[in-house]
Amino acid sequence: MAAAPALRDSARAAAQGARRALAGSFAALSQWERERGRLRVLVNVGELAPGEREFPDDEAYPVSEFPEVVEFLHEQWAGGGEPGAWVECVEDGPREGAPAGGSYNHQRVAALRRRGRGCCVVAPIVLHGRAWGELYVARRAGEPVFGRADVDFATVLAAVTAAGIAQTERLAEARRLAFTDALTGLANRRAVDIRLDEALERHRVDGVAVSLVVCDLNGLKQVNDSRGHAVGDRLLERFGSVLSLCGAMLPGTLVARLGGDEFCLLAVGPGSEEVTKVAGELCRRAGELDLGEGVAVGVASTGDPIGPVHSARRLFRLADAAQYRAKAAKSGGPVVAGRHGGADDPVVRLADSPEPPPGPERRSFRR
Repeated sequence: MAAAPALRDSARAAAQGARRALAGSFAALSQWERERGRLRVLVNVGELAPGEREFPDDEAYPVSEFPEVVEFLHEQWAGGGEPGAWVECVEDGPREGAPAGGSYNHQRVAALRRRGRGCCVVAPIVLHGRAWGELYVARRAGEPVFGRADVDFATVLAAVTAAGIAQTERLAEARRLAFTDALTGLANRRAVDIRLDEALERHRVDGVAVSLVVCDLNGLKQVNDSRGHAVGDRLLERFGSVLSLCGAMLPGTLVARLGGDEFCLLAVGPGSEEVTKVAGELCRRAGELDLGEGVAVGVASTGDPIGPVHSARRLFRLADAAQYRAKAAKSGGPVVAGRHGGADDPVVRLADSPEPPPGPERRSFRR
């Protein structure tokens, strides 16, 4: 679990480990989705029955079908007890770990019979003091039924699983923060750099179109100076929402804030005409915001006659140069590199010049 890059991998490692440790033929890890009142299966491992998949998309069960989940995690636990595992088996009768007066669960038993299993041990997973889900391990019909020692061991394994899930969540949060702009919630520059390098490799190998739309939000300084930085932050957030809405028009597009008043869209796959159309829609929507003065937008796409793009730096320079031209001309729409003369396009010549374009508003070309 410690080496798992994502929750599904962590869940698979936990289920596989529990299955081996308890000598089970099958194991599953499920998460309790409170808002939906259901247990959603994250992973199935071991001997899968017909219809079962390792990573199911839609295998979920209403918690109302499993009242012992609520009983164990709320009634017994809240009464001072500790969450512990219990056993279900195809033979009617008392179950190991079952509370006094506990009822025979027909849904679980019917599922065991239907899938050729003879018994299962179920252990609640508790995370941050709350019920998170359950660990489920089953044995084939005819194999020994889980006993008291198995119940105690499953309880320990569930606690170890909870610790592993907590670590996976912490690492996921750290990765999210590392690649997310704190103010807008969009991707940050680091995320763009990594995605752009990957995209250009695909372009080199498969010829996939890669387009970069660079946006400079007009009037942010005036808003900050006249109305305060809190209002300026609101403008950045609102433009970020507009950018996200437009980015959603291009499947798989990364929406990012590069820093300050600069944003971008990184589209991989859609053609340059489609990207340019969305960039135009972005200009229109940004102009309708009641804060700021619209946006200057530059587009650079491998689908346009801009020459070979061997590096992320060149595509950024092209998009930056196009955005600079849009800003200098106070253009109400996007400026697209390469659309006016290919290599002789003023934007392309500007981007390929040894020095970045002059102007107090330009900081420097990236990378």
